[in-house]
Amino acid sequence: MVRTQIYLTEQDREGLATLSKATGMKLSELIREAVNGLLAQSSRHRRDAVLDAAAGLWKNRDDLPDFASTRAAWDRSKA
Repeated sequence: MVRTQIYLTEQDREGLATLSKATGMKLSELIREAVNGLLAQSSRHRRDAVLDAAAGLWKNRDDLPDFASTRAAWDRSKA
């Protein structure tokens, strides 16, 4: 782990202290948990944005083979 200093407002510090007492977790654990949650959420949003941007990417292409016939050729149950 890497030591990092942060500045909190009094209200944030008091809120974390209250939560720390209620959960039995250290302030540092609460902050790490919050950072991990933010990073996971950000990662999901980035993934969703990439998928949204890729949706329909080949929609108007006429230079691609017909997917249904290509897929039918792969289907072993019809052999």
